This record gives sequence, structure tokens and C-alpha cells, in this order.
Amino acid sequence: QVQLVESGGGLVQAGGSLRLSCAASGRTFITYVMGWFRQAPGKEREFVAGITWSGGPIRYADSVRGRFAISRDNAKNTVDLQMNSLKPEDTAIYYCAADRSFSVTASEYSYWGQGTQVTVSS
Repeated sequence: QVQLVESGGGLVQAGGSLRLSCAASGRTFITYVMGWFRQAPGKEREFVAGITWSGGPIRYADSVRGRFAISRDNAKNTVDLQMNSLKPEDTAIYYCAADRSFSVTASEYSYWGQGTQVTVSS
């Protein structure tokens, strides 16, 4: 069992940066693949970035590649998402997710956080 809690969302102007953090509970955190997803109003939840238990390989959605960076610290049971050069279209609720196997499909993740709102103003 893994419990996830996100933090770090907020309001930022276009071109700015935010760092999201996901704190996980559970002794088996190190064995889980971690992912960040987002969901904008009226849209489906979409994959943003994922990282394996060892810290690699790392996958990014085309829309964020080169601007976002995912990292994890297994000693602290955290996974972060550094978001740079933010755009208004990045506005969404961002969710942290965990599962045993890597996937870009939200429905294949077993554990989810409650989400944190990111709003990028133009």
C-alpha cells in the first residue's frame, strides 16, 4: 500500500516556474514506478512524466519535454516535478501516481494523490 500527498501547486505567470512534490508513505515505495499526470477542466487525465524505481529511464509527454523534469529521492520517499517555462495550457490539477509497472495510461495506476492545482496566467 502506498499513500501519496502532493504539494507545491499555485498561481504563476507564463514563463515562470513551479516545483511540485509528492510525499509517499509505505515501506515499499522504492519498488514503485512513479508518475505525474494532469487533468484540465473538461479534458481527460493525461500523462506528464514518469520515473522508474531506480530513477530511470524517465519518460515525458511531448508537450512538456525540455521544460519539466521529474526526479525521486527514495531515501525521503518523495518524487518531484520541476516545471519551467510554464504556459497557460499547463493549467490543470496535477496528480502523483504509483504502480508496480510503468505506463502512460492513467487507468493502469493503482495509487493516486488528491491532486494540486497549477494555474498559469497569460
